Amino acid sequence: MSKSKALLVSLIVAVALVASASFAMAKPIKIKFSHVVAENTPKGQMANKFKQLIDERLDGKVIVQVFPNSQLFGDNKVLEAMLLGDVHLAAPSLSKFKKYTKSLQIYDLPFLFTDMNAVERFQKGPEGQKLLTSIKSKGLIGLGYLHNGLKQLSASSPLRVPADAKNKKFRIMSSDVLAAQFEAVGAMPLKKPFSEVFTLLQTKAIDGQENTWSNIFSKKFFEVQPFITETNHGVLDYLVITSTEFWTGLPDDLRPRIKKALDEAIAFGNKVAAQKAIDDRQKIIDSRRTKVLELTAAERQLWVNAMKPVWKQFEDQIGKNYIDAAIKSN
Repeated sequence: MSKSKALLVSLIVAVALVASASFAMAKPIKIKFSHVVAENTPKGQMANKFKQLIDERLDGKVIVQVFPNSQLFGDNKVLEAMLLGDVHLAAPSLSKFKKYTKSLQIYDLPFLFTDMNAVERFQKGPEGQKLLTSIKSKGLIGLGYLHNGLKQLSASSPLRVPADAKNKKFRIMSSDVLAAQFEAVGAMPLKKPFSEVFTLLQTKAIDGQENTWSNIFSKKFFEVQPFITETNHGVLDYLVITSTEFWTGLPDDLRPRIKKALDEAIAFGNKVAAQKAIDDRQKIIDSRRTKVLELTAAERQLWVNAMKPVWKQFEDQIGKNYIDAAIKSN
């Protein structure tokens, strides 16, 4: 081959390599966001808001695909799928992280936070932010907290004092802290899937359950429970999570912009959740299908006194520093 032909071939190869590199750079980053609830819920609205903000701001460099209603994965499988790279964002409830870290069990402790403002202060503080990275060694990183709200107790008979719960069966999420919480008042906790709760209540296989106003309303638990006691005894929140590998692998110029959009979407979702708790509580009262019981300060204190020993029981697992910081947030 002549020198001029060899030079021409080299030039063509070089141009082809530059073109393919440019094409590779231009290829959009896809973010699969998997969650288990409907699109009209606070979580569903947050995910869609994130997609909308990314579409508006990143000129097609990033494409967010939202998969609601467990279309891709349920909360029990999503973290494993994330570590395999099959999904990039999810928002499971905080009680789903027990096998990755014991510290996040703090959010299941009964009567730890006086209200959602206290929860917010703790989560934005140094200890709350530290918890976001508590599972980094397991390949996962928390990007923010999404609220559902404070939990109430529903039952087949009125619950005013802890003795009223004695020997009653309550459905709980898969959490040792929540099991201890009910055992502290002489009740029987049963770990059952969320999808089975309505049927269990309707058939009287269980006597009661704990949940937020929005879950009690959207899943119609109030229709099969004659009494709901407004205890605000625990928090039900989600952790917006990604894999460390995916997050650190994002281009340095795009990562802060994606995080900013996500932060704004979470703030939007939390606003939706706060309003929904107020609205759904009122809808439940207006339905007259159930009686909402408001505790006196003295009655509520009896519940606090009965369940507070659970804090000490899990102090070593969770970390006293986290519990102390949560108490200060009140």
